[in-house]
Amino acid sequence: MNTFTVLLITAVLSFMPISELRGAIPFAVANNIPWYFAFPFSVLMNAMVAPFCWLFLATVHKLLYGTEPEKGIRWYKNLFDCFVERARRKLSGGMEKWGWLGIALFVAVPLPITGAWTGTLGAWVLGVSKRRTMAAVILGVIIAGIIVTAVVILGIEALNLFIKRMDAL
Repeated sequence: MNTFTVLLITAVLSFMPISELRGAIPFAVANNIPWYFAFPFSVLMNAMVAPFCWLFLATVHKLLYGTEPEKGIRWYKNLFDCFVERARRKLSGGMEKWGWLGIALFVAVPLPITGAWTGTLGAWVLGVSKRRTMAAVILGVIIAGIIVTAVVILGIEALNLFIKRMDAL
């Protein structure tokens, strides 16, 4: 694959709710993008989730969900209500104890369903201001990016112990 294609796929992986940085950084590094470029590129793309998600929640969501009980799209309401309830359960304890830093710590854990998408949605559901949400998500994304990059670098270097170098012979 050429570099443009790798970066395009990396950007898409960074923006997707399931993969986010956990998929983007390893993909980029595995496709010969240096970690010192893959890290800031992936973090920037993943940090863009927060304003995009907030904009969606502030506009499109209101149209799809409807303002009256009989208005809106039923399957969207059911899906959104289920997702919101899950986010509320996961975030409410940390938010009460840690405030907006609880959102940052939640986003920073590089596990499925703990990234920028769920963090932004959870902050929105819990009534955190847009400004604090953006700061918390960006901080969390940076921390998650550091963790994922460290694991990728250490993992690749650890594999070198088991690879026999032909030039050394």
